[in-house]
Amino acid sequence: MTVPHNPTRSTRDYQAQDAAHHIHAFLDQKALNEKGALVIVKGERLNLWDNDGKRYLDGMSGLWCTNLGYGRKDLAAAASRQLEELPYYNLFFHTTHPRVIELSELLFSLLPDHYSHAIYTNSGSEANEALIRTVRRYWQILGKPQKKIMIGRWNGYHGSTLGSTALGGMGFMHEMGGMLPDFAHIGEPYWYAQGGDLSPEEFGLKAARELESKILELGAENVAAFVAEPFQGAGGMIFPPAGYWAEIQRICRQYDVLLCADEVIGGFGRTGEWFAHQHFGFQPDTLTIAKGLTSGYIPMGGLVLSKRMAEVLVEQGGVFAHGLTYSGHPVAAAVAIANLQALRDERIVEQVKQDTGPYLHKALREAFADHPLIGEIQGTGLVAALQFAEDKASRKRFANESDITWRCRTIGFEEGVIIRSTLGRMIMAPALVATHAELDELVEKTKRAVDRTAQEIGRL
Repeated sequence: MTVPHNPTRSTRDYQAQDAAHHIHAFLDQKALNEKGALVIVKGERLNLWDNDGKRYLDGMSGLWCTNLGYGRKDLAAAASRQLEELPYYNLFFHTTHPRVIELSELLFSLLPDHYSHAIYTNSGSEANEALIRTVRRYWQILGKPQKKIMIGRWNGYHGSTLGSTALGGMGFMHEMGGMLPDFAHIGEPYWYAQGGDLSPEEFGLKAARELESKILELGAENVAAFVAEPFQGAGGMIFPPAGYWAEIQRICRQYDVLLCADEVIGGFGRTGEWFAHQHFGFQPDTLTIAKGLTSGYIPMGGLVLSKRMAEVLVEQGGVFAHGLTYSGHPVAAAVAIANLQALRDERIVEQVKQDTGPYLHKALREAFADHPLIGEIQGTGLVAALQFAEDKASRKRFANESDITWRCRTIGFEEGVIIRSTLGRMIMAPALVATHAELDELVEKTKRAVDRTAQEIGRL
């Protein structure tokens, strides 16, 4: 492991200038300024260092994106070569360039044959913005312009632009000017919190059939698409019960509603399959991708279209007025190629499915199955969630569960591990290159944080 960063400016100086010029994401800026932001200066594999030299094990892959970990020289070299050869050109003016063509060849060799075309963006939020317009354009071409309502799920997350916020189901974001007409939502498949006396399978079918009720309420002739994450990410890393996705797919096909999967978090190996919808066994009409596409080394996202949709847009659609200055950016495409080649050639996705994923979940069960705070352990591959519970037998959750898990997350930073809290759940999603030793450290430090939390509230 390399020597940590040698600071040239004090942490307090950095924090003061950060407070003077930045508005951070999803927090109380005034409260952060009083405390001071954590200044991260270096990364290697799963390790991060702050400006004072403290090391943290990153249990969240940045924001679910650094699938290859930090410090990959092959990705840096790909960016450097492309910067010298062609640092930028656009996909307007009837032009293209080799890297974006080569990226698409590689990407579609990894995707199921059901898909054929992509629209590249700079992020998942933009990919979901492109999704909204593309879906509506598709139905316009087919002579059904009234089919424009997009149905998402409450507590789902699809980005923080205006359209993607409306598509998502975060009520507090809607209240901050983030809602638009022609968007609707159904419940999330959160059995632990909402299943009552139903079995997980019974609840999964009940939750899926909310979609049918909503389509009939709105009129199938008005509904363009159902959009959801295969497993819910920012909304709590919630895995739907068995049977949920098969029923969702049946409903969409029956009522001629497009089925759109947000693979921004689940894509590129997180579940032990290349894409999360493959883990759950359904076939979406579109995929939105980002994050793991470049392992977060450079911004890039995209909207992947089925052959069915692409044929309509290409053969019948004429001019589609869409596009971004940096769509298919050559440097981003070069990094994405290097990233996908590494995931493929080093057999990392297979490793997650056959080795490190099962290893992590076995370790979590051994550490937390009998823990007084943990009511459920969910996940697969290298993504997991620990559900906090006040009473495990009745699945009763703490009234102040968000405060308790936030405290656990803060203690985790003190212990040198970065994990995330969402409502009453602690989430982890380490880099896909994690070794057994790194996963052991992740579980051990998470256990310390959970134990300390339990002690503080008198449960241990």
